[in-house]
Amino acid sequence: MRRLFVLLIALALPVFAAPPAFAPVTPLAAGQSLKLPHDFGAHPAYKTEWWYATGWVKTASGEQLGYQVTFFRSATGFDADNPSAFAPKQLIIGHAALSDPKVGKLLHDEKSAREGFGLAYAKVGDTDVKLDDWRMRRDQDGSYRVSLAARDFNLQLRLAPTQPELLQGENGFSRKGPQASQASYYYSVPQLATSGTIARAGGKSEAVTGTTWLDHEWSSQVLDENASGWNWIGANLDDGGALMAFQIRSKTGAKLWAHASWRDAQGKVTQFAPGEVDFTPTQLWRSPRTRAEYPVATEIRTGSTRWQITPLQPDQELDSRRSTGAVYWEGAVTVKRDGRPAGHAYLEMTGYVAPMKL
Repeated sequence: MRRLFVLLIALALPVFAAPPAFAPVTPLAAGQSLKLPHDFGAHPAYKTEWWYATGWVKTASGEQLGYQVTFFRSATGFDADNPSAFAPKQLIIGHAALSDPKVGKLLHDEKSAREGFGLAYAKVGDTDVKLDDWRMRRDQDGSYRVSLAARDFNLQLRLAPTQPELLQGENGFSRKGPQASQASYYYSVPQLATSGTIARAGGKSEAVTGTTWLDHEWSSQVLDENASGWNWIGANLDDGGALMAFQIRSKTGAKLWAHASWRDAQGKVTQFAPGEVDFTPTQLWRSPRTRAEYPVATEIRTGSTRWQITPLQPDQELDSRRSTGAVYWEGAVTVKRDGRPAGHAYLEMTGYVAPMKL
């Protein structure tokens, strides 16, 4: 009995332990930027991290489909020095979705597991994230391999770079709020030439080609306490350019913070301050499941330029309450620049069902 009591006390110790101190995101020194290729890999000292691929692809018959694959790494409250292989020090979470207008709503799946035993991991040094039979890894030639079998579809894709990474914010330091501590380290890889196969439930694998946008972001504190969520877009432009823009919303719906970066066809990057970026809804859609109302069509202002965003289909809501606890709208959209067709993108909107918590 005494041995059992001692064991129970030992198991209870983490409850009384001080919360872990996660690494802070701080501005980079003058002349410094993210350290690539090392920063392609995981950063377990930070609280939250994600690798996020969104793209438009076309089948041989000409069907347009959108897809999303996201891997999250989340550090827990367990002591990182705990020697037990069973201690859940890091969680790995996966989301995958397919936007198919013939279905009329988003097809999606999710998984989560503690890191360990070779079944789930996010490796340091280069992109290699695994969750059972879901995996994203970066090859030596810089291309990414995405492989997963979801509930209603199967993706086997290769994403080949065609241009350099786009460091967001100040050389990769990206402010997300009025306080400097509300920030992440963040880079994007736009214009990834995409090829491979997609198999939908009950059908054969179909060859697809298209273009993908990839984000990698890590942080320990992102959102202000008054923030409810964000609207974000990553756009691969037809002229070879790239546009990223986001707006953090307060709990009253007002703009709390915003930023955008635009790399034009010649490679020139323009950064836009919060006062130069606005998201203005032009069409609302109400979810029949959550009753949340999303601005699925939007006009985004970056300086003097207006971008008109229109969804591939209105219903692209993703319910991930079984893994991250959030419900959000994540969808394929087309982009016009000042009224003229300009490219394809993905629009993400969080905090419309309940305030977002990371």
